[in-house]
Amino acid sequence: MATAQGTQAIERRTIAKVSWRLLPLVALAYCIAYIDRSNISFAALTMNKDLGFSAYIYGWGAGIFFFGYFLFEIPSNLILEKVGARIWIARIMISWGIISGLTAFVTGATSFLIIRFLLGAAEAGFFPGMILYFTYWFPSEYRGRVISTLFIAQPVANAVASIVSAAILEMDGVLGIKGWQWIFLIEAVPAILLGFVILKVMTDRPGRADWLSAEEKTWLQARIDGENRQVESAGRLTLMRALADPRVVALSAIYLMSVTANYGIVFFMPQIIKGIGLTNMMTGLVSSVPYIIGTIGLIAWGWSSDRNKERRWHLIAASTLGALGLAFAAWSGASYWALIGMSAATVGIYGSRAAFWPMPSLFLTGTAAAGAIALINATGNLGGYFGPFIVGWIKDSTKSFEAGLYFLAACSFACAVITFFAARAAGDPAAMARANAAAAE
Repeated sequence: MATAQGTQAIERRTIAKVSWRLLPLVALAYCIAYIDRSNISFAALTMNKDLGFSAYIYGWGAGIFFFGYFLFEIPSNLILEKVGARIWIARIMISWGIISGLTAFVTGATSFLIIRFLLGAAEAGFFPGMILYFTYWFPSEYRGRVISTLFIAQPVANAVASIVSAAILEMDGVLGIKGWQWIFLIEAVPAILLGFVILKVMTDRPGRADWLSAEEKTWLQARIDGENRQVESAGRLTLMRALADPRVVALSAIYLMSVTANYGIVFFMPQIIKGIGLTNMMTGLVSSVPYIIGTIGLIAWGWSSDRNKERRWHLIAASTLGALGLAFAAWSGASYWALIGMSAATVGIYGSRAAFWPMPSLFLTGTAAAGAIALINATGNLGGYFGPFIVGWIKDSTKSFEAGLYFLAACSFACAVITFFAARAAGDPAAMARANAAAAE
């Protein structure tokens, strides 16, 4: 009993140290990343008019970011697995900060599309790299909560960006620079600075953590290695087999639908809310509300998913809630009632992430995990192109966001449907073992 109690004490102490050391840094980095990819939504309030962009052109530019992201995602994550997270994440942050700042100097549609594509290429590998990085440091039973902590950066970033970007927009004309240009210039600086901080303080693996005691490092590495051996005992997948595995394909399709719904909201919510008749500053304040409420759902779903050791039904419930919220927002039209729908949608969409992202590590390890996680994220993030592009096209065609919101609701519901029919083996450990054995033959 004493030995068991001693091991539990080491576990609690180790997880606490690792969490306090890594999670604030990673969450801050992801928060900054999200601000730099989505601050365009507030810049658009004046940028589109200054540069003569239609909703179609804006949606195309907002979304082409994800084509660059898609093309370079898998190579980037494979490099991270080889050279380590510290060097590669620092490189990603510094390069994307520089390119994000250069967005201030676009002069028309062509330069806008080019810079957005390059920003996606620069950021490629950051998020799946963090998911992979967590598998080095946290046993599987903690990953729902850990991923929830990472995803808190999304609603926090959207809330902060809504308020800060609206305030920066008021700097219009200072030093002869437009307000939307100031948004890109000012908000690029934190990414560059934090990149150098990561280069100095991030630790690649538990064995290199001089801030853990010898027994803490031994316990953590043994626990992680034991889980990896258990996964691999049913059959270790090669990189190519992992990329073609039906479970990976199903997870990619689920994430594609979920991200499409998410980014359709992110890139157009300020314009939808401004349609109520608010000033730019009030639009920023009101736009932050759904993201703040969404944080509650994110934390609750992560805690419940880990506590019940269940992923699939949590994902189905969250995606269905997201669909209902978006449909209600569409039905409500340009009114404050739509905020209730948007808030419910963010609770569901963000909550789904905590149940979704622990799934790949249930049947993947090593290079196969690096490549497959990158493929899932890259495919899913194409939704960041399709969402804004289609919503922009619908808005130009119908002169309203209503039909676009119904489209996003359908995407979120499709996520739930695919999860129900195609992801049984992606959420059931026993089915995982059987599928791994078959795939490895």
